[in-house]
Amino acid sequence: MTTLAFPPVSDLANPFLAAPKPPTVAPEVAAAVTQGLLSHPKTLPAWLFYDEAGSRLFDKITALPEYYLTRTERAIFLEFAGEIIERAAEGHALQMIELGAGSCEKTRILLAAAAERQDTVLYEPVDVSAAPLEAARERIEREISGVLVAPRVADYVRDLAHEAPLSGERRLVLYIGSSIGNFEPCAARELLMKIRATLAPGDALLLGVDLVKDRMLLHAAYNDASGVTEAFNRNLLHRLNRELGANFKPGLFAHRAVWNAAESRVEMHLESRLRQMVSISGIDALMEFEAGETIHTENSYKYHPGEAESMLQAAGFAPAQTWTDARGWFAVALGRAA
Repeated sequence: MTTLAFPPVSDLANPFLAAPKPPTVAPEVAAAVTQGLLSHPKTLPAWLFYDEAGSRLFDKITALPEYYLTRTERAIFLEFAGEIIERAAEGHALQMIELGAGSCEKTRILLAAAAERQDTVLYEPVDVSAAPLEAARERIEREISGVLVAPRVADYVRDLAHEAPLSGERRLVLYIGSSIGNFEPCAARELLMKIRATLAPGDALLLGVDLVKDRMLLHAAYNDASGVTEAFNRNLLHRLNRELGANFKPGLFAHRAVWNAAESRVEMHLESRLRQMVSISGIDALMEFEAGETIHTENSYKYHPGEAESMLQAAGFAPAQTWTDARGWFAVALGRAA
């Protein structure tokens, strides 16, 4: 058992009570939690947000008035979808793959544009949560004639295998929604290089990035008035309770989202409101939290104009074209596999 300086019970505002050990423990979850919570400072990877409950909460976030990212990228697609598809295809038929697809809501705009120019479009959405993928498959195939959906439940960071394209087709990988912003710069470059390694010359990657803007807009986007982002952040603790037999009391952790100008990122944390001890039976550990100590749960990097193209180039893509909204809040960059 990993024990961290267990203090006298009288000193704890939240006395330790052992939680039952869960019947099965996913090894990747156990490994991530063990590594993250034993590090200094404590961290957890952002992919842990997206269990079924977390995916539903994130869909609610995308519809919030403060959360400009989704509607801004959607507006870019509504204006430029045909141009994006033509530029990616260069006269070929396209097979489309989306990493971290979720509900595929914005992607339907691009799929409709692709279906207008070719008889059949094979679309492979990849996500860690099966429920939104199946709902998206049913809706897309019902509403967009000619689109065949082949959903794949996988962690795209670890598993980047794709369906083989038909003869003469080119693949377009969609990595949109500014998901790349969740990765540290070196890890982001490594991921883009791994994507490039799965593609043939002429294939393309469409990368969505959120751009630096007024700090009050950024703050509001991650601290919405209705508290959905707070619930999304705390759901991570609920997940550890469910899947690892932890006894976190999520209400004893405050949601904190702050703009770190030096790193050009919004940071999301869960801050312990008091000194407390948490048992995680699934990894046979006791974790001590001091009052004010945080678990760093997510980064969301914001980019300056031109940085998306530089990232693509460093990963082996030739930047082809970039589209932005009228206010310059968001950018969608197309890179061609050289």
